[in-house]
Amino acid sequence: MLEYLRIRDLALIQDMELEFRDGMNVLTGETGAGKSFIIKALGFLMGDRLGQDMVRPGAERAMVEAVFSLRDEEFVLRRELAAESGRSRFYMNDALCSQETARELRGRLVLHTTQHGQQKLLQPGFQAALIDAALDSPALLHERDTLLKAWRENEAEGERLRVRQQDLAARRELLEMQQREIDLISPRPGEEEELEAKRAQARAQAGLAAEYENALKLLYGEEDLASVLRRLERALERLAAQDDFFAEALDAAAKLLAQLPELERRLRRSPAALSPRETDALEARLYALAQLKRKLRRSLDDIISLRGEIEENLSFLDVCALEIKGIEARDRELRHALAALLHKLVPARRAAAERFARRLEQELVGLGFAAELRLEVDFSPVELTRADQAAPACVDERARLLWAPNPGQAPQPLDRIASGGELSRFLLALVGIQAEEEQASLIFDEVDAGIGGLTLTRLADRLDALASRRQVLLITHWPQLAARAHRHFYVSKEVRRNETFTLCTQLTPEAVKKELGRMGGGGEQAEDFANSLLARRPPVA
Repeated sequence: MLEYLRIRDLALIQDMELEFRDGMNVLTGETGAGKSFIIKALGFLMGDRLGQDMVRPGAERAMVEAVFSLRDEEFVLRRELAAESGRSRFYMNDALCSQETARELRGRLVLHTTQHGQQKLLQPGFQAALIDAALDSPALLHERDTLLKAWRENEAEGERLRVRQQDLAARRELLEMQQREIDLISPRPGEEEELEAKRAQARAQAGLAAEYENALKLLYGEEDLASVLRRLERALERLAAQDDFFAEALDAAAKLLAQLPELERRLRRSPAALSPRETDALEARLYALAQLKRKLRRSLDDIISLRGEIEENLSFLDVCALEIKGIEARDRELRHALAALLHKLVPARRAAAERFARRLEQELVGLGFAAELRLEVDFSPVELTRADQAAPACVDERARLLWAPNPGQAPQPLDRIASGGELSRFLLALVGIQAEEEQASLIFDEVDAGIGGLTLTRLADRLDALASRRQVLLITHWPQLAARAHRHFYVSKEVRRNETFTLCTQLTPEAVKKELGRMGGGGEQAEDFANSLLARRPPVA
């Protein structure tokens, strides 16, 4: 049950607090006052989307919060809408939760019936879902959907394998040729970089070896450097005896002469360069790799990856026939299982449809339709799987409601013969059936559209019956319905300093009489009219 609702800074509502009770809660007011927007705000709290333009001008955020009680549980819900970003946050019992949590709670807390719901009634898919919801064993539907999903996935996998098999079979000759070319060269990961580095090193070593050789030629060329240094040393000895300046040069020449043997040994140990044979092998390998890249128009790393792909694809061609046979066997198994399930589901649905139709007929008669009203359920075949030599087609059925509201009429689809008022009552009858085993609050937003006369009394009686078991929130323009309320709220608009506000006030007994009189057209008889309606009002607990 919805116990408390607060709306703040949402559209024309600045700050509104409503306390509801069990039984019938009615909202009335002039057209356009904002009655439906209060319900829309509740829908926002339960997961519906609203744009940031719904935040009242000048406010940072809008907020809707409510307190629900359900058996022994209490839910304190709050949702906020930011004006700047348009993002919203949902809280349950002061804990931040996902929007999905709000949508999951919705079915437990509220059952919302609007004029839009009348249009859903005309949709064959919605009617089929109503019949399926009446099944004694809903697990049959889940099992059907599980088997059908598995069959579709298996079929898609089989189709994928067959397409791949055909594609690779057409390319097999090319793949095998590429495989032979790659295997002939057998490139290794990083091999080209290694060879390039080795060639660069070999070229550097060859240049260095030439410098070693040139240095040796200078040491032991046409005139031996050691002999020259010895002669230089003797000449410097003579000069040093006459001039101290040459003493230091004499020492340098002596040291250099002493270092010549070690210098010779080092120069004769020049770095080993590649042999011509090794150089030719290196260049030939690099050329082979370059030719392979040119033929396949790929980098060496891509060629190595291609080799793995080719091997995988050729291996797949060798084993895919066996995999496809396995998928075909699984296909037969799933279709036989689905057929067996449909053998149980179809008669179960037909039995459920019969019970549903009879129960709905009773509800509709209680809402003022002729006792001769007839409802039938038409079934059309829906092929779930195709037929072939391996297994027959799996055929389910889709239900559609046909009705004849008046004697002498042949049953026809709702969209052909149902008026707006009839759809309103039809929708209320459905809600009455759905409400028998649920605890959610029932919300009716002008479900009385298109109804008048004595039918209103029937509708009011039915709403009374629902309100005796469940909380009902009703938006109406009919005083005959509003008079049945256990709690009556009046919604109005007010302009203050060029700003418009939507207000909602819980009416006192005297205010209720005035509002019923206004709804009935006012005038001198307004009070008597209101009193006559209130005489049929249910007792207030």
